[in-house]
Amino acid sequence: MAEPGRPTPQPVAEGDRPRFQDRTDDYPRQDVNPFIHEHRNFAPILLPADQAWTFRGRWSEAFDGRDAPLHLEIGSGNGFFLAEYARRNPDLNVLGIELRYKRTVLCARKIQAAGATANARIARYHAAYLDDLFEPGSLATIHVHHPDPWPKERHEKNRLISRWFLEDVVRYLKPGGEFRLKSDFRPNIDRVEELLGDPAAPPLPLRVSGRSDDVTTGPAPWPDDIETNYQSKFRKRGLPVYAIALNREA
Repeated sequence: MAEPGRPTPQPVAEGDRPRFQDRTDDYPRQDVNPFIHEHRNFAPILLPADQAWTFRGRWSEAFDGRDAPLHLEIGSGNGFFLAEYARRNPDLNVLGIELRYKRTVLCARKIQAAGATANARIARYHAAYLDDLFEPGSLATIHVHHPDPWPKERHEKNRLISRWFLEDVVRYLKPGGEFRLKSDFRPNIDRVEELLGDPAAPPLPLRVSGRSDDVTTGPAPWPDDIETNYQSKFRKRGLPVYAIALNREA
């Protein structure tokens, strides 16, 4: 039965994993999506779903034993941010999750091109199943860039920016950890503050530490911002990109 608001079914039994599963190697129509098979050729920097969940509680092993703060990007797209963020921060372990096979391959290629193969990994997984991947309090920072807006009310169940997702942010961030969101759709940013201020829901230990109404013309609410692919496109069109940062309180 599905947990309220989540876009995909959750298991009935606690600890029933994995919730999200990859296609098998005997997928009958390779011609439909060749990346289904190709994405398995980029080990160890690309983790198919049937491998990614096995690193729960031992992510340093996925980074060849590197014991470093773990930063997560949800929805890594083509990998522009993931690869550059890892390159600039060699003292971190940087993990991206992405649902589409082709994009995981593009991310892996970006990681290779950036020379970030020691501290960057991309996994094919669904953001609704973070508990498959992480133990509570195991992430130092969570990044989300340009999530699908799903502006119509009937699409509410598809929205990443939701109460269940903020509860996941609280669950998996360390105390003092940070959640960073950038979006070209301002209601995504406003929605975060609305959800945090909802008097009908129990309060969440998240505090807004900064907000920007346009990171293309001014500073982001965090240091050393990296321009994403979408951000570049909107800047060139003279359109704003909004941002908000939240801190996980103790």
